[in-house]
Amino acid sequence: MREFDVVVIGSGSAGASAAMALRARGRSVAVVDERPFGGTCLLRGCDPKKVLVAAARVVDEAQRYAALGILDRVPLLQWERLMRFKHTFTDGVPEQRVHDLEAAGAVTLHGHVRFEDPQTLRVGDDPVRAGNVVIASGAVPGHVATGDETLLDSERFLDLERMPQSLVFVGGGYIAFEFAHLAARAGAKVTILHRGARPLEGFDPDAVAQLLRLTRDVGIDVQLETTVESVERDASGVIVHASAGGQARAFRAEEGVLAAGRPADLDPLALEAGNVERTKRGVKVNAFLQSTSNPRVYAAGDAADGGGLPLTPVAGYEGEVVAENILDGNTRCVEWSGLASMVYSMPALGMVGLSEEQARQRNLDVDVRSGDMTSWYGTRHVAGRGAYYKVVLENDTRAILGATILGPHAEEQINVFATAIRNHMSAEALASVLFAYPTGSSDLEYMLALT
Repeated sequence: MREFDVVVIGSGSAGASAAMALRARGRSVAVVDERPFGGTCLLRGCDPKKVLVAAARVVDEAQRYAALGILDRVPLLQWERLMRFKHTFTDGVPEQRVHDLEAAGAVTLHGHVRFEDPQTLRVGDDPVRAGNVVIASGAVPGHVATGDETLLDSERFLDLERMPQSLVFVGGGYIAFEFAHLAARAGAKVTILHRGARPLEGFDPDAVAQLLRLTRDVGIDVQLETTVESVERDASGVIVHASAGGQARAFRAEEGVLAAGRPADLDPLALEAGNVERTKRGVKVNAFLQSTSNPRVYAAGDAADGGGLPLTPVAGYEGEVVAENILDGNTRCVEWSGLASMVYSMPALGMVGLSEEQARQRNLDVDVRSGDMTSWYGTRHVAGRGAYYKVVLENDTRAILGATILGPHAEEQINVFATAIRNHMSAEALASVLFAYPTGSSDLEYMLALT
C-alpha cells in the first residue's frame, strides 16, 4: 500500500494551491483526479468563458456605437475561429498542471477515488493510505427535472462547435445570464427560464432589476416564476415543459443548457466509508476547514461548506488555509471580508461585502448611497446601455460595508471597493484617493457623495 502524508482529491485551484504549499514544507503529497488535471476554472469554466465573453463584448460595443450612427456595421462572431482561439488557452493546461505538481515533488495519480475507511482511499484498484486527506473535488451540474440530463451543461456549451440558432436556459443564475448574453451577441435567439420571482438571487434586487431590463432590451426572453418539469428531445431540438401561473407551457429551441446551480461533487467519493459528514453545500467543516466528523480530512473550494462563494479566488485561498492548518495545527480561520463576485453579463454586475438587505437584517445603522449612472460621463463615453450603483456605509464609523455596481466599469470599480473593505478603509479615505481621471475608479468619489 502506498502511503503519503497528504492525499489531495482534485487538481483545480483549491487542490493545486494546497498541494504546492504542502510540498513547499516537505510533506509527501499525492494529487488524484479522475478527469484531466487542471480543474474547472482553467479547463471548463472561468478562463474559457472569459475568452468567449471578451469577443462577444466587441460585438456588443459595436452594436452600441452603431445605434448612435458612429459605426455603419456590426461585426459577426466567427464562432469556429473563436473556439480555436479558446483552445489555445485550455489544451495545454493538463500537461502543464501535471508538470508543475511533479516538479514540486508531488505524485500525480489519475483515476477514480473513493474512501475505504477514515484513513484509506482507493484510487482505481490501488489502496492509498493518507495521514490527511484534502477534498477539493469541485462541483457538478445540478438537476431539477426529468430528462434535463439531455441538456448541455456549462462544459459542453463552452465546447460547442457552432452556435445554435436558438437556446433555452434552465436556471437564472450566473451561468444562465453570462452564457445568454454571450449567445445573444453570437446571433442566437435566447430564452431564460427561472423558477423564482427574481433571478441572480444573491445580488442586490435593485441592481438585478436594472440588469433584467437591459437583458430584455437586447432581445433575451427572461421568463420568471416558471418551473421546469421535464425535458424531451425530438429531431428538431429540445422541448422544455414548464408551468407558470398554474398554466402549462412548452419552450422549444434548437438546444438547451442546464444552468440550475452546481452542487459539490461528492457522491462518487463514498464519504460514509470515510466517516465524512456532508451538508447540502458540501463537506461539513469547522472554521479551519476541517471535517467535523473525521479530523484527518479537510475540504476546500466548491467541495466544502466553508461559508465562501463558489469562486476561483475562494478555492485558491481555502487551499492555502487548509495547507497551513495541516502543517501548523489549525491556526488559521477563513475570513470573508472584501470577497468580490462578478456576473460577466453585458453590462457586467459586481458585488462585494454586505448588501443593503443583509445589513438591515443585522440591524446595522447604515447610510445607503445609490443611483443611476447611465447619464454619467463614464457610461456615456463608451455608449453604455445603462449603469447603476449602490454603496452601503456604516453611519457611526463611515466604514464601507458593501457595494454593488452594474455598468461598463463594474469589474474595475468592484475590485477597488473590495480592496477598501478588506483593508477597513472609511468612505472618506477611499474618496480622498487621487485616482487617474477619467476612469471607472474616479467615479467612486461621486458614488460616495461626501462633498
